[in-house]
Amino acid sequence: MTHTGPRTPRGSLARNATVGSGMLAGVITAFPGGAAALSKLFRRRYPTVAVTGMTGVGKTALADRLTRHTTPEGPLDVGSATLERRTRRSSKLRGFRFRVVPGENAATRLGALDQVFHDEPVAGVLHVVANGYATPRRAGGISGQGVATREEQLAAELEDFSITAHRVASMAVRRDHPTWLIVAVTKADLYPGDIDEVVRYYSPGGDSPFARKLEELRSLTGGAKLSIDVLPVCAQGGGRKSPMPTKQCGALISALETRMAQLSGHI
Repeated sequence: MTHTGPRTPRGSLARNATVGSGMLAGVITAFPGGAAALSKLFRRRYPTVAVTGMTGVGKTALADRLTRHTTPEGPLDVGSATLERRTRRSSKLRGFRFRVVPGENAATRLGALDQVFHDEPVAGVLHVVANGYATPRRAGGISGQGVATREEQLAAELEDFSITAHRVASMAVRRDHPTWLIVAVTKADLYPGDIDEVVRYYSPGGDSPFARKLEELRSLTGGAKLSIDVLPVCAQGGGRKSPMPTKQCGALISALETRMAQLSGHI
């Protein structure tokens, strides 16, 4: 290979590396409080959010939409066996670090829950439900899509939330996080005429089984300590004549993003 420019002496490279390291150390030292304060600033500007919910409700699709991440085209298996990580960055040097917890009730899921609620405490929780329209997971060794009634899926959602609520409560009573919980009711394009009724079903203060679970959580965490919101969302809308056009779907996502920014002190 031919070098057309002047060579840099090895000694100069070493000195440059030393100077660069010294400058970085100087920045950290000059910052009030040093590395600990810098880390705290980063966590405030990029708070970690746990994305929880049972298999098939659309956690990954929603996280992809919020982070502008593109999922490969083609059919995807329902559910993930690993903790998925997504980061949302804005031009104002603010954003979120999402941790998508596997929906399967297995050791990998419990390990992921331990990580986001104890090892790396999250600032908030985005709990995803689907109004009973979660994509059923097929049993092992069976081809094709799984089969489950909407009533069965609603019952599974409730059971799944009980697990997450227990982790939120146990963490909130010992630490100052998480400070907020958003119940994201996804797949709103499947019930566009019933959105208000569906939101009431998932909202605290009502008489539905899910509402009572939220009230129990509020009681365990001290009520005002945990902010709870319920917002309808959809990961992808249809054409202008569809029940949920892309523009309307985008507006729901924007409302979710705005609320998260408010809860995190970004706006």
